[in-house]
Amino acid sequence: MDINDLRSMTTVLGLLCFLGIVGWAYAKGSKKGFDEAANLPFAEHEDEGATPRASHPR
Repeated sequence: MDINDLRSMTTVLGLLCFLGIVGWAYAKGSKKGFDEAANLPFAEHEDEGATPRASHPR
């Protein structure tokens, strides 16, 4: 086994990992989790004891 065989195996392994990630991302079961994660910055959580954010007059 020489360096070119190692390079070929690394390339094939990288391609398989990439295809696995793409398959996972486009799977039907992943959509709900991705939608929840996408809306996380817009979620409003009220913590007990937290002071409300003051609005600044313009």
